[in-house]
Amino acid sequence: MTHHALNFAELTPREAYKVMIGTIVPRPIAWVTTVSPEGVVNAAPYSFFNCLSADPPILALGVENKPDRSFKDTAYNIRMTECFTVNIVDRANVGTMSVTAAAFGPEVDELEMAGLTAVPGEKVACPRIAEAPVAFECRRYLGIEVSSAREIILGQIVMAHVREDVIDLGTYYSDHEKLDAIGRMGGNGYAGTLDYFDLATPSAEEVLSARKARA
Repeated sequence: MTHHALNFAELTPREAYKVMIGTIVPRPIAWVTTVSPEGVVNAAPYSFFNCLSADPPILALGVENKPDRSFKDTAYNIRMTECFTVNIVDRANVGTMSVTAAAFGPEVDELEMAGLTAVPGEKVACPRIAEAPVAFECRRYLGIEVSSAREIILGQIVMAHVREDVIDLGTYYSDHEKLDAIGRMGGNGYAGTLDYFDLATPSAEEVLSARKARA
């Protein structure tokens, strides 16, 4: 099977975006809550998101600016307050998550519009979403302006809230079925995480033994 060779230097930003979101899948969704300097709660989902480090515990958000290059509410609020909370989206909350993705003005509380419950943060001055199975309270660690169109925001996790049926505090393992997290695909697509299987990483000795046996 042959491959199309796509030179990103020859693609428009929109074309590059479509290639990436259609093939880098599924992407976890950061359901980000922030508070404006005026005290208005904002919530919005972002799928340019992942964890990058456990020591220190760092996660990253890729936040696109508005067409006029001004900051979206999330990026502006994080800059002004130095904190944010990442809530994990499960199947039960897909509908309410989509409501918070609507283009409301900065004066609108998206959690109120979606009928969601804001719970005050314990370590940061930013609420989490009570209905979310997991939430990470974060302090802004670093902001990287990769262009006038986009910023990468690194956050240091200072507190996690994990629903009791999801995590075992004896082992700190989480039950993926109870979590039932949802990821983002291309276009309007989403994917669940219940299509799950285990595959142990082989040792170098096992790989060499298998190669020898095939030979």
